[in-house]
Formats: sequence, C-alpha cells, structure tokens
Amino acid sequence: MITRFPGYTPTRSGAVVHDDLVFTVAVAPDPVSPSMYEQSVKALARLDENLAACGTDKSKILSAIVYIADIKRKAEMNRAWDEWVDMKNPPMRACLGVELEPPHIVEIVVTAAK
Repeated sequence: MITRFPGYTPTRSGAVVHDDLVFTVAVAPDPVSPSMYEQSVKALARLDENLAACGTDKSKILSAIVYIADIKRKAEMNRAWDEWVDMKNPPMRACLGVELEPPHIVEIVVTAAK
C-alpha cells in the first residue's frame, strides 16, 4: 500500500540523495505539451537539472524507469531518449505503459550514483 502525503502530487519532479545514491523523478514542466516527444525532451532536461543539483549527471545513471500513458507512442519517447542519453554509458531502462495524472503523458524515475 502506498501512503500519499497531503499536498503532494505524485507526478511532480524532485530528487533526494541517500548515501551515494540519487533518486529523482521528472515530468515535463507546465505548461504541458500534448506531444510525447516534447514532454520527453522537457522531462529529460528536468532530470539534468535534478541530477546537477544533487552533484551528479546522466553518465552516472544506474537505472531508469520511463512511464508513458500511451505505449503505442513509445517511439517518440525513444527518439528523445536517444538524443539525450550518454551513449558511452547507457543505463538499464524499462518503459511501462500506465495511467498518469493528466496532462502528463511521460514520467521518468532515475537512480544514479553520486
């Protein structure tokens, strides 16, 4: 069972550091475009910001889980991911189709080394 904290919206960006690991989640900032590609690009840019604020970067990502609202549009998200990811050190990644809080259609959760 998941306990929600009052005032917290589940699909928002944030990051925490625990020992030598960084945990972060990112969605596209408002206003939100209906384009899967554009939302993915903006969410990935927000990941860069979150990681930098925690003293790390995308080359140290250990794993990523990408949640998308329409799995049929996965190719759009993949294009944004391929443009963004550090190809010298691509992390393990899973992409899952789920219902997200509208108007967001992509949410990315990352674990990285500090």
